[in-house]
Amino acid sequence: MKISIVVPAYNEARGLAGSLRSIREAMAAFDAAGWASELIVCDNNSTDRTTAIARGAGADVVFEPVNQISRARNTGAARATGGWLVFVDADSHPTRALFEDVAGVIRQGRCLGGGSTVRLDTAALAPRLAVVSWNAISRTLRWGAGSFVFCEASAFRTLGGFSLDLYAAEEIEFFRRLKRLARESGRSVEILRRAPLLTSARKAHLYTPQEALAFVLKTVAQRGRTLRNPQDCYQWYDGRR
Repeated sequence: MKISIVVPAYNEARGLAGSLRSIREAMAAFDAAGWASELIVCDNNSTDRTTAIARGAGADVVFEPVNQISRARNTGAARATGGWLVFVDADSHPTRALFEDVAGVIRQGRCLGGGSTVRLDTAALAPRLAVVSWNAISRTLRWGAGSFVFCEASAFRTLGGFSLDLYAAEEIEFFRRLKRLARESGRSVEILRRAPLLTSARKAHLYTPQEALAFVLKTVAQRGRTLRNPQDCYQWYDGRR
């Protein structure tokens, strides 16, 4: 068994070293299971020291010139040699306990892929309430947050990876297809909850609640067409960190 951890990164120099350090510590769970693992960072056309920091942390670095989260994840996955893929965002901090739970569901043999509930690195009330709501939706619908997705590599390739038509919410579209494939193959999709992923609340600090609400309302009004336009999805692509 070999596990490939893929980290998409766009101008993540500020926090990437800490994130990769957390990932390395969490990977000890796979070592303890007797499994090989690799760490791949996809530099998604960064203009800062993202690549240098990733290489300094011992990661295998690949480059994706088109700024799109789906492309970055897919390009990283194309380099991967493991039988399972674990996608972790560059502003997130998985624990060894979370990776132990991933190993546990892989060993059981019924799971095709999944995600994790999340928690934010802020005490602010509004984003914490938002993440409580998201976690409830995630557990009910079995949609994983894009900050943490794991999947059998063969299933990922069967599905063609993340959609290149979407610049946001690509993980939801991916999970819809993953769940359908799991049903067809008699497998399951799991949302882990014992050790939630710690991820950054920086969007709550960089953008106002009004901006977030305006994006949601526009997406609903346009029936998701905003998700196909990088200008509308500027909160993911304007480079602010």
